[in-house]
Amino acid sequence: MTEPAFPRIAFSGLDGLVVSFSEKFDDTANRAALSLRAEIERGAWPGVVETASSLVSTLIRFDPADVRPEALRDQLAEMLAARDWQKADLPRDRRCLTIPACFDPEVAPQIDEAAEAAGFRDRDAAIASICDAELRVLTIGFAPGQPYIGQLPEIWDLSRQRNLNPRVPVGSLGLAIRQFVLFAVETQTGWRHVGQTAMRLFQPEAKDPFLLRPGDSLRFEPVSPARLQPLWDDPRGGAVIGAAE
Repeated sequence: MTEPAFPRIAFSGLDGLVVSFSEKFDDTANRAALSLRAEIERGAWPGVVETASSLVSTLIRFDPADVRPEALRDQLAEMLAARDWQKADLPRDRRCLTIPACFDPEVAPQIDEAAEAAGFRDRDAAIASICDAELRVLTIGFAPGQPYIGQLPEIWDLSRQRNLNPRVPVGSLGLAIRQFVLFAVETQTGWRHVGQTAMRLFQPEAKDPFLLRPGDSLRFEPVSPARLQPLWDDPRGGAVIGAAE
């Protein structure tokens, strides 16, 4: 069976094109998807009305009344052939966030279970591994403004649970497969609840309703339950936002 070639362009419905860089997640494919989206946005292509990136692909939605789909596909193919997107740099306008997060079992009931499953000698070593990791928002999905964040070191390659957590609160950190989900809404989940932030990721009344953006760089700063509590008064949950290097 012939292996599919990447990047691969496919039509999505009557008004979309999807560029895929891999069949499954890897860091270079995610970088490529983020970079391609940024390039198209920067170029303000005529007829393109929206772009979005997932873990390994980029969606380009267009107005068929303004652009011929085949012409847009050819334009994309020419752009993709002009460089090696697997070596693309991350977008230049990324931000860097430092996010207070509490890993005390009082608000993060599965941190010890996850630390033991990953093979750490104790909770403090696990927290240090998480907070030392250089992470970024890989994509936004599943719920409004909800990020998938990665990648953690290989030691954190834990599978999802067989049983669901009946409910995790807004701002909780779920961990599996070397990634976090930072939950925008209360929900059931098979991801282990290992941390808690005070972030409100979706603020529909705000000019920019999503607090995080794909490609943002971030780190978690460990805080106590007492220090986390007043941060709920801040819609950002105490996060400090600057420019990424």
